[in-house]
Amino acid sequence: MPPVCHRLSDQFARSGQRGGIVAVERLRLLPDPRRRRGVRHPFVAVLLVAASAVVAGARSYAAMGQWAANAPQHTLARLGARVVGALSVRVAPSAATIRRGIGLVCLGGLADLTGTDPAGSDSIAVDGKAARGSRHGTSPAAHLLAAMTGDGRTVTQLRVPDKTNEITCFTALLAPYDLTGVTVTADALHTQRAHVRFLVQEKKAHYLLVVKANQPELHRRLRSLPWKDVIARRYDREIGHGRRETRVTSALTVTDLGLDFPHAVQAARILRYRTDLATGKCSRQTIYAITDLASQQASPQRLGQLARSQWAIENRLHFVRDTTFREDASKVRTGHGPENMATLRNLAINALRAAGHRNIAAGLRHASYEPFTRPLHLLGIG
Repeated sequence: MPPVCHRLSDQFARSGQRGGIVAVERLRLLPDPRRRRGVRHPFVAVLLVAASAVVAGARSYAAMGQWAANAPQHTLARLGARVVGALSVRVAPSAATIRRGIGLVCLGGLADLTGTDPAGSDSIAVDGKAARGSRHGTSPAAHLLAAMTGDGRTVTQLRVPDKTNEITCFTALLAPYDLTGVTVTADALHTQRAHVRFLVQEKKAHYLLVVKANQPELHRRLRSLPWKDVIARRYDREIGHGRRETRVTSALTVTDLGLDFPHAVQAARILRYRTDLATGKCSRQTIYAITDLASQQASPQRLGQLARSQWAIENRLHFVRDTTFREDASKVRTGHGPENMATLRNLAINALRAAGHRNIAAGLRHASYEPFTRPLHLLGIG
């Protein structure tokens, strides 16, 4: 695994996320990791070429280099490409130059500068994903921990160091950001007392965390609560993706029930009933969650929405990167390449959503019809 990169400071993270999706001024905050000898192309230009190519549909270094080689002079000028000769001809970086730049640039800095500012957001979901194609020999696949706002915009991302897990990166992922009043959701792996204290006491945020068998005593206590007597319930029904689903969300105040979990105020139980419309097969799932939000702050309806925002990171980020960008099939493996390529895909998703595209695949096709102008417009370049 490549050396660990340092995150941007709080000041840099905030300054990097003001304004539009991406700008030259923001990426200038990144230090150039290349050796001075032999450097020909401006580092910012290399990053902007890579980002624009991804929005145009590039999925590999070779595709990025091909996009750059075919870019007209006016596009290269907007990207700040290298100028040579008396005629001031713009020269695009090659695929090899792009590969070296993406492989060297610090993940934490690039992800922080190209993400969205979560301050004032309703909620943030935290979840991890393995880039399966990055596995090589005895080296495991890169595991990436990301944070996404409730409206589908990626905040930032970190690579989880080998021989450890997501738990060790949770606080580092969110530390640079102002989370005052934001509700952070996460799956059962992050239902940790230290995480809760960090969110509530240090970041002045709220939490809603799923509880499963990895916290056996807490899970047992939640299951034994008097759910049959609860009258605070919410019923939601929907049809889509070939199935019919009914969700029943019940909420119960637990401050006087000896639950022994930091800042816990309410517990929620969500019953999910699913019917496959093709086969008629029915299934049932019971999910327990815990939160510091009081009943006045979060009704059963609100708790159900927060739970769905956590599940949405799978569909709106990880699934999109897998299916639309073919991330799991990518053979990018060296340096910081796997995580930085994923960050560029996150940036493309953010830019398309900001432009009003609800379907990312359709948005990429729209950008590809004018590949040397529309991606730059979407990214706010020039």
